[in-house]
Amino acid sequence: MPATDDKFVLMGVLARPHGIKGEVSVDWYAHSLAALQGRFFLQAAHEPPRMAKAASVREHQGRPLLVLEGVHDRAGAEMLRGLKVLALKADLPAPDEDEVYLHKLIGLTVVLDEDDSELGVLDHVEFPAGKEVWSILTQDGTEVLFPAVPEFIAGFDLEQGEVFICPPAGLLDIYLGELDEEPDDGDDDAPDQGKPSPAPKVR
Repeated sequence: MPATDDKFVLMGVLARPHGIKGEVSVDWYAHSLAALQGRFFLQAAHEPPRMAKAASVREHQGRPLLVLEGVHDRAGAEMLRGLKVLALKADLPAPDEDEVYLHKLIGLTVVLDEDDSELGVLDHVEFPAGKEVWSILTQDGTEVLFPAVPEFIAGFDLEQGEVFICPPAGLLDIYLGELDEEPDDGDDDAPDQGKPSPAPKVR
C-alpha cells in the first residue's frame, strides 16, 4: 500500500458506480477489506482527509463494492469517483513476522537475489488495472517497472534497508539491455555454458 503522508496510508481509490442503489466499486490495494469495516477517510485531490463510514461493503468478482452512509443512489455514488480511501497507520494491525506493509518498502535498496547485486531503489508503487507494479530507479536514473507478485519477491530486511527480488527472465534486458553478455567465439554449435538461477532464499 502506498504511503500518502506521515499519518495515513493509501488503501484504494473509489471508482465507478455499480447499480442504482449507491454502490461504488473500489480499486483496492490491500489484501483484506478490514479497513473498510472500521474507521477510514476519504480525500479529494489535495484537500484534507475527512472521516467516512461504510453502510455496507461486499466483494464482487474480486473487487470491493462499497456503500457509504448517506449515499442512496447512483448519482451520489458518481460524485465519489476518484476519491482516495485512506487509513491511519495507527489503525493498521501489526503484520505477521514474514509480512510487511508496502509503505515500509519505499526507499529501500532493491537487490537481485541471484547474486546479491544492487539494482536500484524502490521509488514508488503503481497499480495499473489493479496490478501492483514497483517503480525501481537505478543509479543512472533508469526506471525499471517490476511486477510485484509473490513468486518474484524473495524477501526483505528492514534493518539493512533491502528488499530482494527474482525478476522474470528477460525483464531486466528490456530496461537495461543484455546483461553479462558472453562474447561471440564464432562456434555456433558450442553448448550453453550459462548456469541456472539458484532458488530464491527466504530472508
